[in-house]
Amino acid sequence: MSNCADVVIVGGGIIGCATAYYLAKMGSDVIVLEGSDHIGNGGSSRNGGGVRQSGRDVRELPLVMHGIQNLWPTLSDELEVDCEYHQDGNLRLGKTEKHREILTRLADNAKGVGLDVRMIDGDEVRQINPYLSDEVTCASWCPTDGHANPLTTTLGYYKMARKNGVRFITGEMVRELRTVKGKIRRVITEHNVYEGESVLVAAGLFSRPILSSVGIDIPMTNSLLEALVTEAEPHMFDQMLGTAEADFYGHQTKHGSFVFGGSSGLERFNKDNGTPVTNSKTAPCICRGIMKYFPDLANAKIVRTWAGWMDASADGVPALGKVDEVPGLYVACAFHGHGFGIAPAAAQQLAELIVTGETDIDLSELRYDRFKAKI
Repeated sequence: MSNCADVVIVGGGIIGCATAYYLAKMGSDVIVLEGSDHIGNGGSSRNGGGVRQSGRDVRELPLVMHGIQNLWPTLSDELEVDCEYHQDGNLRLGKTEKHREILTRLADNAKGVGLDVRMIDGDEVRQINPYLSDEVTCASWCPTDGHANPLTTTLGYYKMARKNGVRFITGEMVRELRTVKGKIRRVITEHNVYEGESVLVAAGLFSRPILSSVGIDIPMTNSLLEALVTEAEPHMFDQMLGTAEADFYGHQTKHGSFVFGGSSGLERFNKDNGTPVTNSKTAPCICRGIMKYFPDLANAKIVRTWAGWMDASADGVPALGKVDEVPGLYVACAFHGHGFGIAPAAAQQLAELIVTGETDIDLSELRYDRFKAKI
């Protein structure tokens, strides 16, 4: 088969799969190169499934709001797979006055760009979710937030992209990019050379060394996220949950199990043999927090834990868009753990940008070069 395409995408996570799908729908010939042996092997299969607007940096909000209003509600039908999307709201919980201040600031910033989010007291919190303990004294409430299944959603984009003619090649680790006459042209792997009129780098943490081969550096580092999954429990609630200090998040899945993420503060000291490994102290730490919020879950059994590296950006929001210094090159990385919920909108807008040169949503606040010193 030819190693040439209109667009070569580096990275087979949800961003790469979804962008490939939208590009193919617009008539582009696309090749996706995934360095591992499995599609969605990075953060796309190792996240909590949040599809939220509340608690985000305002620079991300126009994009994620567009996705929640226009893409997520019909995504299961479009991808012919059950994304398990629930739009039942997000409670971001607080226990102290400091927490109230954090949540109020986030809510006020979000309301400033048109998001329906408000502060509520502990009594109203428990009207929405009666399983929460009396320790919760306040929360921000966004009724249009929700959650979905990262595995089925990523798989849906992959399957539909293939159905529309996208070629996926796994086990093809990209080593470098090369230009021809000043324009991006070649993607070099260990054994092959691929050529495209345009190249999108959406490879999470691996994006940084790949982009450095053409002189582009986006400041990001690795940060480990850890989560646990419980056995199936009777249905309790459908909201997505978080906290003021972002140290705990979770939801109950369609199948009854709970997915909870959190931190012990020791993740940076984990052993790493190339596969993300959980810290033995983190799950007990998460569980102690859960029991304070949800006493009824004290006896729930944990069936597994997992960990994954987050491509943490220097300022907490992703780098999206075209690279001016290298015509034909586009980036989508440094999502800082927010990539799943924002993926449909980010991918759709990237596809529009690559094909037409324009986007419906202003991406200027997410430019890759916003870190440059101002002269």
